[in-house]
Amino acid sequence: MVQQTVTLLESVLEANHRFTRPGAFPPLPKSPTRQLAIFTCMDTRLVDFLEPAMGLKRGDAKVIKNAGNTIIDPNGGVIRSLVVGVFFLGVEEIFVIGHRDCGMSDVNDAMLRHRMIERGIEADAIDALIPDMHSWLGAFTHPVENIKHVVKIIRDCPLIPEDIPVHGLLFCPDDGHLDLLENGYNRQTFSNEANQKY
Repeated sequence: MVQQTVTLLESVLEANHRFTRPGAFPPLPKSPTRQLAIFTCMDTRLVDFLEPAMGLKRGDAKVIKNAGNTIIDPNGGVIRSLVVGVFFLGVEEIFVIGHRDCGMSDVNDAMLRHRMIERGIEADAIDALIPDMHSWLGAFTHPVENIKHVVKIIRDCPLIPEDIPVHGLLFCPDDGHLDLLENGYNRQTFSNEANQKY
């Protein structure tokens, strides 16, 4: 007898079928009930961990994620999402949250290029990245410096109102604690302590 292999898609759809219960989940407004937006990393260790560690639940915050919580284009998707959050969805504060042990601090451009070409990506397509692959990736060497850099980009963006506090925090994916790096209310920096802990 041949045993059929269940695909990942099939297992996800089956889990969704078991999860879905009409009427079990009350409808929520599109706007965040706590009027905040979080810009953080896509690291899987943060899923179902970061928001509870902040005292947040479903519907409390708008969450924007990418690799390394970096901003490559100051007019790109992250800023666009924050602008929509502020002007259409009632976001009143922005939290930039990086984390310890981020994979973007270990990116090897040459290895990535090699792997991409092995999988059929044309070298010309890689070479066309602007200004170059390293900058396009947004790789960094230290998450604290990255958070400070991202906070500055958002604060300096002419599309974000000056009265929106932009906070910078460093999250620990092992125990869930947050270190305050930038206090958006008074623009005070606390990065020395976090640098020592890092």
